[in-house]
Amino acid sequence: QVQLVETGGGLVQAGGSLRLSCAASGSISSINAEGWYRQAPGKQRELVATITSGGSTNYADSVKGRFTISRDSAKRAIYLQMNSLKPEDTAVYYCNKNMRAYAWSQLRDYWGQGTQVTVSS
Repeated sequence: QVQLVETGGGLVQAGGSLRLSCAASGSISSINAEGWYRQAPGKQRELVATITSGGSTNYADSVKGRFTISRDSAKRAIYLQMNSLKPEDTAVYYCNKNMRAYAWSQLRDYWGQGTQVTVSS
């Protein structure tokens, strides 16, 4: 059973920084891509940043230049460094891995439970 656990959320003033972490447990055979998504109240979940197995990164236009995604493959962890936070960044942030749990498994998405980020003005 694969589990993803996000940590690092909290309350911060506008202009501040937070670093989110996502730790994985369980069987992981191969990862196609992994990343961070967020969902604000009343809105759909949206992509924040992703990183592929080859190391290519992709960011939402709204966070480019402010957020940085990184990973530690040995720890099976990914991180999201968030700088210059704005009130509109307030949301629940979810970790995602598009991966195979076993070599014979289908590629599928796994999600964490989410961590709340609140940015006050």
